[in-house]
Amino acid sequence: MTEKLDIKITKASSSKLAGLNLENLPFGKTFSDHMLIADYADGEWKNFEILPFGDIGLSPAISALHYGQSFFEGLKAYRHADGKISVFRPYKNAARFNKSAERMCMPDLPEEMFIQSIAAIVDIDRDWVPSKENYTLYIRPFMFATDPFLGVTPSTTYKFMIILGPTGAYFTKNLKVKIETNYTRASEGGFGFAKAAGNYGGSMLPAKKALEEGFDQLIWTDAKSHEYVEEMGAANVMFVIDGKLVTPSTRDTILNGVTRDSIIQLAKDFGMEVEERRVAVAEVLEAIENGKCTDVFGAGTAATIAQVAEISHDGKTYLLPDPSASVFANKIRKTLDDIKYGRVEDVKGWNFMI
Repeated sequence: MTEKLDIKITKASSSKLAGLNLENLPFGKTFSDHMLIADYADGEWKNFEILPFGDIGLSPAISALHYGQSFFEGLKAYRHADGKISVFRPYKNAARFNKSAERMCMPDLPEEMFIQSIAAIVDIDRDWVPSKENYTLYIRPFMFATDPFLGVTPSTTYKFMIILGPTGAYFTKNLKVKIETNYTRASEGGFGFAKAAGNYGGSMLPAKKALEEGFDQLIWTDAKSHEYVEEMGAANVMFVIDGKLVTPSTRDTILNGVTRDSIIQLAKDFGMEVEERRVAVAEVLEAIENGKCTDVFGAGTAATIAQVAEISHDGKTYLLPDPSASVFANKIRKTLDDIKYGRVEDVKGWNFMI
């Protein structure tokens, strides 16, 4: 039996919830009333506390700011029709959190501490979980180094925090994407599989240039040859080719997404053949041209299912079939939503009830 965390709780004197406008709720800009914070020092996690959301005081010399020891996770809480609250597959995020920590030379956070922390903060701010269709409470756990020392060495102290924010859809339209063949997101032997802050910092310039060219997202390719598909900018990427679900196999350059894993499991349940392997850019483009590729979509916690309408490569545009008529992507989105919102029996035990 895992010992229950001793979490000090200081509630906000008043709630910001009354001023929440669900009609204008872009991702990542609105935060709930509280946050969770804990310290790592002397080889152990301590000082777990929930307190009003607000600024924190830090030394300008902390190593996270100078040497990039920082990473995060992302998951969501859902309100069911009966008012109950669930978090989708948090143990998968807990395992990936520690995989990121290991690669970034940061301390392990025991899975039960991760789960209990999430349960506690979501419970405190459960009124912030929207009841409106397609709206959720986004959960952002993160860890960063706090030694006030300008030396290139792993920190000995860290903070673990969780902040929450209600959100609507991450993407509100079908996507126009560009296959990136110049810049690189991740390289073999690196930490592309971790949700390290630096991965995202390095992707911003090429993403900005793509937006200026009229694209919504990038499809990243391998660092060596740019011949193989890896990820989309904000999600794993998946294809339906010849009636099979095809997606790049995970490696040290590709994030092992929770939504990706969920889709693969459900596709197999549907009786669909799934191929996790290297996926060549040329194969995808040829399949689009000859009509064998019927679906391209991003899969991620924030994006959920983000369908692609067109792909550009070396100045040429490849049009996909109308995403609104997609059989697989629309079926998988509905199936996932039905599970997350408690509309069907959760036979896989994916929903963690708060």
